[in-house]
Order: sequence, then structure tokens, then C-alpha cells
Amino acid sequence: MKTSASGWLAAIATCVALGSASATAQAPAPSAAAAPHVAAAKAAAGQDHALLFNQLCTPPPASTPAPPTGAAPAAGPPPRAQWHAEPAKVFDNLYFLGMTEYSAWAVTTSDGIIVIDPLFDYSVEDEVVNGLTKLGLDPKRIRYVLISHAHTDHVGGARLLQERLGAKVVMSAADWDLVATDTASYPKPKKDVVAVDGQKLTLGDTTLTLHMTPGHTLGTISTIIPVKDNGRAHTAMLWGGTNFNWRNNGGARYITPDRPATFWYQNYSSSARKMKDVAAKAGADVLLSNHSNYDGTKTKLPALTKRVAGAPHPYVVGNASVGRFLTVADECAKAGPLW
Repeated sequence: MKTSASGWLAAIATCVALGSASATAQAPAPSAAAAPHVAAAKAAAGQDHALLFNQLCTPPPASTPAPPTGAAPAAGPPPRAQWHAEPAKVFDNLYFLGMTEYSAWAVTTSDGIIVIDPLFDYSVEDEVVNGLTKLGLDPKRIRYVLISHAHTDHVGGARLLQERLGAKVVMSAADWDLVATDTASYPKPKKDVVAVDGQKLTLGDTTLTLHMTPGHTLGTISTIIPVKDNGRAHTAMLWGGTNFNWRNNGGARYITPDRPATFWYQNYSSSARKMKDVAAKAGADVLLSNHSNYDGTKTKLPALTKRVAGAPHPYVVGNASVGRFLTVADECAKAGPLW
């Protein structure tokens, strides 16, 4: 996939078109019980969070789809051209190191680097290690690797950074347990730092605040990150887990069978409300995601390259917009089991 500005814009346009078409042409009307929550989510979404609305405010599948027939997919990772994205400086102290669909972030401090979500095991060297080098930063200065949640697209690259560079891996207790029991064949990191709710992760002159937001996994972490734009302070909120993965085969192995879907919806809704309150109190005016669709990265990175002195920063969306994003997540989770 092309990673030029036009490539990002084409990709996001396609996603918007497909998402809108799916939401309007295929999805049945919500039940009387779900309808108020869907309406509240749609109102909160506006245009800036339409992709999140289209992803979450849809009915659960009526039944488990049959596995596709035909030839088995090729073994090994997909071709680099399908996932590679160039690294980019986003704020004075925040850098994008992600793939086309999955985001990794680097927070630079006076005493080293914190990497958030080091992608897959097959892409971490290309995107994170080589990406930092391309940006003029030294990968050997990575001190911590913070995992938002223990799915392979976010934790798969942690072992390489841990073993090669001596970085400490930070994850919740529940997600350390998830890593230990996951049957996926990727190099698992060795148990290191166990994060707790409200923990301050301080490195040099920078402190990140970690908040437990269970829902996507039992131990999902959402993070408050101080950032600067040409010296001007802003506060970013990184939502740790987006999809209702318990509704599809892709996330099946991560969901404990002793907990019904309502448990996951309720946890997700509660976490979204909690994080909305946290973001309001922190004055968060920057929204970040670990998937490039949901925070607008595919349009905001190209916009950054065209930004002129004094122009607004594309990622600074305001506290109200951050709150509306979390309202969409909350209301769609409330609607899910009622659909």
C-alpha cells in the first residue's frame, strides 16, 4: 500500500465510504431498547467520529459465519508493501511509528523513549527500530514498552525490544495472564512491569498516567500523555482498545467462555465513561488510537506535512471532541446487547 499523503487520503476515503454504506444500507434498525443509545452515539459522533460509530453501533452477527472455503492463506507475514507506513514526528515529543492500519507511538523524554504498542513481531524492527533511526532518534534509548492490550497486533513486537534493547515491558496483570495463555505463535515477552490503575510512569521529565479500562480485554490500559507543539503544552488521551472483539471469530481466543457478551459490553461502557471523566479532568485535547482509522491519523499525518506556521495542529481536536469519542464508545456498548 502506498504511504504517501494521497495514499492515506484514498485509504480513509474508502473506509468512510464502506463504513457509511454498511451502516446505512445493510444494518437493520435497532430495537426500541437500543435505539436511544444508537441515536445518542450518532449525535456525539458527528463527522469526526463517524468511523467509530459505524464500527461499534452495528448489530451483533446473527450467527457465527462459516469459515471461508478455498485455498488456505499463505504462511508467514503479509508483504511489506501491504502494511508499511513511514514514521513521522507528530508533536515535539511524540512520534508515529505505526503501520497503515496499526499505530505505534514513541514518547521522547529527557531520559529516553517510551514506546506504546510495538506492533507485530514481523513489523516491529521495520517500523519501530528503523523508524526511530529514520527520525534521527536512537532505538537504544527505549526504556519502556507500554502495551495497551495483549493482542498480537500490539504486543507481538515487545519481545524484540525487551531482549535486544533491554526495554522494560509494562502491561496490566490481566493482560500478562492473557499473554501467558495465548496460543498464538509469536515471541512472548517475559513478565516485567505490572501496571496498576492510576499508575504514573515517569521517565526523565515526562509522566504518563495509566488507567485500567477493561472491555476490549480484561486488562486494557488507556493513557494520558503530555505532549508539546512548538513548546505549547497539550494533553493526549490514547484509548486502549476499540472493537467489540467478543462478537467475531477474530477475537474469540481472547475471550473467556465463562463470561457472557453482556459482561464485556458492560465493562466497555463503564470504562468509556470512566475515561471520559479522566480526560475531562486532565483537559485532554488530543485524541490518539492504536488503530489509524479511529483518530484520523490517515488524514492528519498528511495535513501535518502541509501545516504552515501558526496554523492549528491537526491532532489538537479539543476536549469536547475527545469526550464525544468516548460517548460514542459508551452509548454503542450500551446498545450492543439490546439490538
